[in-house]
Amino acid sequence: MTESPATTEADTTGTSGKPSVLFVCVHNAGRSQMAAAYLAHLAGDAVEVRSAGSEPADRVNPAVVAAMAEEGVDVSAETPKILTVDAVRASDVVITMGCGDTCPVFPGKRYLDWTLDDPAGQGVEAVRPIRDEIRRRVEGLIGELTGP
Repeated sequence: MTESPATTEADTTGTSGKPSVLFVCVHNAGRSQMAAAYLAHLAGDAVEVRSAGSEPADRVNPAVVAAMAEEGVDVSAETPKILTVDAVRASDVVITMGCGDTCPVFPGKRYLDWTLDDPAGQGVEAVRPIRDEIRRRVEGLIGELTGP
């Protein structure tokens, strides 16, 4: 995907009758894991949540695990997953976070690109502001997807 991908507006409800969101970053070890965890935590079962990476890491970034634990969100058991065409097809909204041109584009999907610092190699102090910005964006997304 490019830095500012074209957004295609779509009906935001999947086959289950609820909206589905896929978060994508390169390693699926930081930004996309935090976003998916926040969306699942804050929206409950009102939204289907997926995350993936174009080049998944072996594990979630330990600083991300620690920063999310501070918020009462446990991502310690999560494992990075490879981005698949099926995951994109199954999602109404695809949010990229620096995955480059590797994210497949399908008509009828809504695409957003969230420009966020990469927490890779950073400590908890550096991850906290990234985490907080992701939470802010996820809260806005929930409002868009589920209404008031």
